[in-house]
Amino acid sequence: MDFLAQSIVEALRMILSLDPEMYFIVYVSLYVSFYSTIIASILGVPLGFLIAVKEFRGKRGVITILNTMLALPTVVIGLFVYAFLSRRGMLGHLGLLYTPKAIIIGQVILILPWVATFTMAAVSRIDERYRRTAQTLGANALQAALVVAREARFGILAAIIAAYGRVIAEIGIAMMLGGNIKGFTRTMTTAMALEHNKGEFVLAVALGVVLLVVSLIMNVALQLVQGKYGSNR
Repeated sequence: MDFLAQSIVEALRMILSLDPEMYFIVYVSLYVSFYSTIIASILGVPLGFLIAVKEFRGKRGVITILNTMLALPTVVIGLFVYAFLSRRGMLGHLGLLYTPKAIIIGQVILILPWVATFTMAAVSRIDERYRRTAQTLGANALQAALVVAREARFGILAAIIAAYGRVIAEIGIAMMLGGNIKGFTRTMTTAMALEHNKGEFVLAVALGVVLLVVSLIMNVALQLVQGKYGSNR
């Protein structure tokens, strides 16, 4: 117990001292998580929207695939992307393996189904009469879609926040595609795993505290969005 308490005290001291190594690790984590969430949102929000409002052959199959991918293990994604980015892979000549870009690619694959599925759920809850009314008033297909998107905006935002919270805490993709290189691709989760293996708990605990704070902020934001969404339904 004394060991844990001492580690926590030393970790808080490290956080307050603005340790450059620790804060660069935090920066890398926030950087790759931010860009992977942005890219996944650009692709996933329109995809989820179209699946929700359009009727097409094989729709149930697409939804089943997206739901299945929600439970896809991060190591499977890491292996899949590694096969493409390694020297012997199709994209090996690009030299992306063990770079932040490789982590972003893997994380986009991880959270794209999350954004698409939860966007689809948010849009599906919107009453069909919103779109019909807009079309009756002369709106074209794009304008009618924007009306529906506006009504579903809080649900879509909640999907994006949830995806960010999911991606910042993952470790398998960051470890396999980033290589945990100090000062380059080391993220909070991979650094914590490394420090644990070395028996150095101070940095691991400090990063754990920062990760908990980030997760808390994401959850508070999600609760606020969901509360706002619920109060407007």
